[in-house]
Amino acid sequence: MATAPKMDPMVPASPAENGTSLRRVVQTQLLRRREQLEQAQPEIQTPQLVRLMKEVDLALERIDHGAFGVCEHCHGSVEDEQLLTNPLARFCLECLPPEQQRMLERDLELAAQIQMRLLPKRNMRVDGWNVAYHYRPFGVVSGDYCDLISGPDETLYFLLGDVSGKGVASSMLMANLNATFRTLVPLGIPLSQMVERANRVFSESTLPMQFATLISGKVTPDGGLELVNAGHNPAVVCTKEGVEVVEASAMPLGMFADQEFQSTRFTLSKGDAVLLYTDGISEAVNAKDQEYGLERLTQLIFRCREAGTARLLEDCIEDLTAFREGAPAFDDETLMLVQRVA
Repeated sequence: MATAPKMDPMVPASPAENGTSLRRVVQTQLLRRREQLEQAQPEIQTPQLVRLMKEVDLALERIDHGAFGVCEHCHGSVEDEQLLTNPLARFCLECLPPEQQRMLERDLELAAQIQMRLLPKRNMRVDGWNVAYHYRPFGVVSGDYCDLISGPDETLYFLLGDVSGKGVASSMLMANLNATFRTLVPLGIPLSQMVERANRVFSESTLPMQFATLISGKVTPDGGLELVNAGHNPAVVCTKEGVEVVEASAMPLGMFADQEFQSTRFTLSKGDAVLLYTDGISEAVNAKDQEYGLERLTQLIFRCREAGTARLLEDCIEDLTAFREGAPAFDDETLMLVQRVA
């Protein structure tokens, strides 16, 4: 079985570059909003409209004078995610007035409920394949993407990814990916082309510093498995002969709108499985600051592969919990197991 070539690690943008990109994007948003307010004012003269115009002008002044994103109370930094959702924000989350904090908490709770409803069924059996997954956000909402979609001709698509960053902005992009792939799967186009189209859509809807690593997979009733790894952690294909990893063969989604993607194909027998996971699993650390790592995970999968899909997934989570020795999680956790059972 062939293994996709390994990609060199990416060099992330510096905080200064990210800050400049953020200010540029927000400035464009504010200028558009100001234009809309000016167009509305001759017909709609209300105190609220006048106040909004003043707040937009003040935000533009803060950008011009280098004070944008600085909390007016503690002089610390206003969170990027808050500025993206509300360019007029003048306070960091810790300094928000009580009523605004309560409103934010309600919005986060609603966002979490919506995100949970986007997740597929916990255990699914489709045409000789069993799929089970573990999904646990680090905060109220998660930037991990996890989905199962029934496609044409008795195919099953499975997707697992990790949007850069954390919090609401990442969860919104996760929902973007969910909607994009659920629109593309029914078209029945080749998997690599599907990822190329999703990448173009994603690139057009994100900021320069945002991207998403992603593994897209498709299985068929005859045991066929196809994988596209876009900058994500290696997929683990476990057969009776041993374990093989599928490294990334392309950059993450959102990096280059016109990049191409290649797929890797396998034929699996009954009991064979493919494992997908995010950094929150492989990079988990214990009280001794030791990393869980991919090797321990693959050894467990190979050793216990005959336990059944749901039981095997539980074994993985129990082993991870035991390894941590009570140390807290630091990232979103997602683990997906796709196993041929017939």
